[in-house]
Amino acid sequence: MKTRVISAIIALLIAIPILITGGLIFKIAIGVLTLLGLKEFIDIKETKKPLPNFIKIISYFFVIMILLNLEVDDKFIVNMDFRLITGLCLVTFLPVVLYHEREKYSVNDAYYVLASTLFLGVSMSFLDIYRSMGIEYIIYLFLISIVTDSYAYFVGLLIGRHKLLEVVSPKKTWEGSIGGTIFGVFIPTMYYINFVNTDANVLNVILVTTFLSIIGQFGDLFFSAIKRYYGKKDFSNIMPGHGGILDRFDSIIFIMLAFSFFLTII
Repeated sequence: MKTRVISAIIALLIAIPILITGGLIFKIAIGVLTLLGLKEFIDIKETKKPLPNFIKIISYFFVIMILLNLEVDDKFIVNMDFRLITGLCLVTFLPVVLYHEREKYSVNDAYYVLASTLFLGVSMSFLDIYRSMGIEYIIYLFLISIVTDSYAYFVGLLIGRHKLLEVVSPKKTWEGSIGGTIFGVFIPTMYYINFVNTDANVLNVILVTTFLSIIGQFGDLFFSAIKRYYGKKDFSNIMPGHGGILDRFDSIIFIMLAFSFFLTII
């Protein structure tokens, strides 16, 4: 627990000034986090089978290119050079034929690399997009993730009896999930209507925040399922006591993606 607390404090001391500063420093930080997250995706994949170095280099290159090129207009319609997607598909799929042997590089490997690169590139781009709209949006989304996760843990610890999805995450309970959702809606909703948009329709904010809190828990379970499949407790140990980048961003990634559907509503 001591290690976990120290790691969290150090992470906050680094993250908060970067978040407040924004701009180029924030963009660079997102790039570093995205590369580390993609490395964790690749590393956990390689616990069962190594990937060709060429494919790994290409995936790192394209994930950064996606970060640099993804933009949204005033109607929150995403714009991106479609040649990036085309190029990524070609360089991940064509080697399946060139390598010949499934032991070296297979169709499943190609889909894994493609999905990981696109998924992280797009989802982490939203960090920069929301930050450019105002730091209050980032705080709101992270509040949903952190409060939901924290209260789910403590409520589950105190009164949790019924397992939520034992095959994926044995310690999570329905009681914890419900408790986490209640607090994960109440606190961020109060923040939103007081600091983000004082004219917002409260019912809309509650409904959207409820959905985001639940989708964040699905994100947590999704990444847990990946770790369970590969027989790993954490994606990495970059943050002692907390795991890796993907362990910390599991729910917020899904929350950021889902929030794009509701931004024009609340």
